Amino acid sequence: MVFSSLIFLFFFLPAVLFFYYIVPQKWLAARNGVLLIFSLFFYFYGEPRLILLLFASILINYFFGLLMRSPYKKIWLTLCIILNVLMLGVYKYLNFFITTANNLFGVSVPLLNIVMPIGISFYTFQALSYVIDVYRRDAWPQKNPFSLALYISMFPQLIAGPIVRYRDVDEQLSQREHKASVFAEGIDRFVYGLAKKVLLSNVFAQIADGIFQRPADDLTFLLAWFGAAAYTLQIYYDFSGYSDMAIGLGKMFGFRFLENFNYPYISRSVTEFWRRWHMSLSTWFRDYVYIPLGGNRCSAKRHIFNLLVVWGLTGFWHGANFTFLAWGLYFGVLLIIEKYTLTKILDKLPRVITHIYALFFIIIGWVLFRSDSLSYALEYLQVMFRPSLTVDPMIVEYCLRFWPYLLGGVILSAPLYQVVARKKNFSILSYPLIAVLFVLCVMSLLTNSYNPFIYFRF
Repeated sequence: MVFSSLIFLFFFLPAVLFFYYIVPQKWLAARNGVLLIFSLFFYFYGEPRLILLLFASILINYFFGLLMRSPYKKIWLTLCIILNVLMLGVYKYLNFFITTANNLFGVSVPLLNIVMPIGISFYTFQALSYVIDVYRRDAWPQKNPFSLALYISMFPQLIAGPIVRYRDVDEQLSQREHKASVFAEGIDRFVYGLAKKVLLSNVFAQIADGIFQRPADDLTFLLAWFGAAAYTLQIYYDFSGYSDMAIGLGKMFGFRFLENFNYPYISRSVTEFWRRWHMSLSTWFRDYVYIPLGGNRCSAKRHIFNLLVVWGLTGFWHGANFTFLAWGLYFGVLLIIEKYTLTKILDKLPRVITHIYALFFIIIGWVLFRSDSLSYALEYLQVMFRPSLTVDPMIVEYCLRFWPYLLGGVILSAPLYQVVARKKNFSILSYPLIAVLFVLCVMSLLTNSYNPFIYFRF
């Protein structure tokens, strides 16, 4: 079940809100119980066989969390991390390693019949966040297993994030307010996210899929760049739309999740881009991997090593494919170059130049991310670096069909909406706007085939 589906919008969400709010505010534990039951059903609906793995993750991390106050807590933490990584590794990466070994050594080890659980990367990182926060004494061990189960399995962020760290919601699990104004904000945020996904991302997906499905030698210079730009818009509106919906749903239930996107495509450098894109993942790796490795408080060689490790892991976290590993290391190298050579130069250049510079390398990175194989990515990039003025008919067709969406996608990727929303009279228009957007989304879902969220496979 996904947020941008009619089943979720007209059956699941109304049901969970009804049963949640029929319970009096003073019985918050009972409300949490309702939310937990519906969250588990939400996951069971999509992964009935693999819900046992989610239960195992909850139980393992619950018991290890209780051990984080023992004299041997470092040993227990190490064992807990190993178990979590092992579960993630078996279900997400084992067949990848078998395939790689078969290709490298000429063997024929059979692949295992393993189905990767939806959202395993997200809920594993959240579980690790809990245990590590308790180990560091940033939070107390959760004695109520149902509260920890709710934290790990809460349906708004269970499948595709954002990664909500335990210390950020620890107190909210046991005491939080439910205000009508915050609930209304949640509805607004959810509908805006839904519109991003249904009205924009799904359109850009038609363009990107149509171009990336063609053999690289069938592409022209302009068509290749057009496809890469379309995917750049698709993945932003897909993932930021999901994050908006998750944050909005959180507000409906009294939770306040941290922001995950901050208009990343207005960045003037790759470094700034990663401060604005998927912020929950960036800060997770910063706090739980980069800083423990030594961060930047070390020699230059060690600092470069730390960055390459973090970005290699960041890429590999996204999927069991060499394209993701290359994508992560690509950004790691760019960040190292900016850190040690380019920062002072970029600061002196006009904003337009630095913005073009950042977008250029970001788009190149998305080609690696989108490609099914490294060989295809390299062939695609070769076309992008062979200038030609040939205009493929496909570009004309897409521009004629989708020019309002392309124009709107470019405009809305900048914080212009925030400027308009601050105007005094905007509140009068906001309610009709929300209603119109919701109706348009429903009409689109009724008439068009649905494209699943990109980040569901992570």
